[in-house]
Amino acid sequence: MTRTPTFMTRRSLLGGGAAFAALSAFLGREAAAATAAVQPYVLPEQWRRADVKIQGGYEVGAIYVFSDYFFLYYVTGPETAIRYGVGVGEEGRQFKGTATIQRKVEWPSWTPTANMIRRRPDLYLEHAAGMPGGPNNPLGARAMYLYRGGRDTMYRIHGTPAPQSVGQAISNGCIRMVNPHVEELYEMVPIGTRVHVA
Repeated sequence: MTRTPTFMTRRSLLGGGAAFAALSAFLGREAAAATAAVQPYVLPEQWRRADVKIQGGYEVGAIYVFSDYFFLYYVTGPETAIRYGVGVGEEGRQFKGTATIQRKVEWPSWTPTANMIRRRPDLYLEHAAGMPGGPNNPLGARAMYLYRGGRDTMYRIHGTPAPQSVGQAISNGCIRMVNPHVEELYEMVPIGTRVHVA
């Protein structure tokens, strides 16, 4: 039986804390504790990891991302792949084409680009000097850096502390995966893996 991944977000934790305080004031602490339960995020079935059959002709060991459908496939055999649900960049901010993974980092630090800061200083200015890796870092548990022609494209396949963003086009261009999925993929793919994004 496949275990359903669940996730706790900072927002649900903080929101749950405020709600619990209000409930405690109304019912009393013991009754509130019995009544209130934090409901962790459950990844919808369509975005969960799946071993799938594919048409022949795809490069074994390569990654294929179909942005319009929010799926990443890691090709494991001539007609087999592992499929993961992903989040992708907003319209106009998506990477397209072929790149290679040239760098891999566990719990990566993150620094917003100058364009991100210019576009949304309210969100990014406070992190202009960077943010250390950790559970609240936008890159999540792992990051694989995409290069083309020996140069960093500034796009990544990475984890996320916001699992509800999977299946949506809301990022600044990178390919987001829930942390358990990106951790698994990170262990399977070597440096030099080709990534095809359509």
